[in-house]
Amino acid sequence: MCEQMGEEPDWDKCPVDWEDFPEIVITGMNVYNTLGNRMAEGMGYIGKDYTNYTYILDHFNISSHQKDFVFEIVQFMEHRDIEISQKKLKAEYDKIKRGR
Repeated sequence: MCEQMGEEPDWDKCPVDWEDFPEIVITGMNVYNTLGNRMAEGMGYIGKDYTNYTYILDHFNISSHQKDFVFEIVQFMEHRDIEISQKKLKAEYDKIKRGR
């Protein structure tokens, strides 16, 4: 779009793309997305199901020295998703409470 307008792109304002991440980060995101979700009635999303975690690491050929970093990525993403779920659930609860 910048080329069409004859402007130079400002790379600091460009959104991050998959190619900008190291391969291990992309692999960590793929591991996260492969894990199943755990849901609880009245609580919403409560995290990932780690039952098959070691199998998934083996499937993605994660070396032993990278397992801790992949686990940190998975934990970071899980924590973020739990917070988002809790905020959505609270907003819905408050909406119902106001409707009374």
